[in-house]
Amino acid sequence: MAEARIDKWMWAARIFKTRTIAAEACKKGRVSINGAQAKPARMVKPGDVIQVKKSPITYSFKVLQAIEKRVGAKLVSEIMENVTTPEQYELLEMSKISGFIDRARGTGRPTKKDRRDLDEFFTPEYIDEFDFDDEDED
Repeated sequence: MAEARIDKWMWAARIFKTRTIAAEACKKGRVSINGAQAKPARMVKPGDVIQVKKSPITYSFKVLQAIEKRVGAKLVSEIMENVTTPEQYELLEMSKISGFIDRARGTGRPTKKDRRDLDEFFTPEYIDEFDFDDEDED
């Protein structure tokens, strides 16, 4: 029975753009085979189910062929079957709809609208009404 390294298989099946990124995902614990955490050198065989966490969802793939050579995008359906649940895709849609509302701290510059909202928040409304000259006069 044919077997292949998980990092090479994920790269060959076009789940990740490079093998290095696939290996990093394994090291960070984002890849599991049949429910168990996978290291980059772990071997996969046909019939295995691989879960890959790519925020915000977890993709699931069933291995149909164990290959280590990258194939064209049209041949990917012969190598793996996408068995990701519809609930996961609903999570993806919800995150797309929410857009930049949940922008994490430190993830880029504020938009023009964000900047205006911040300026409005930090500019006190009563500052124009207050007369500073009245305090010094006796």
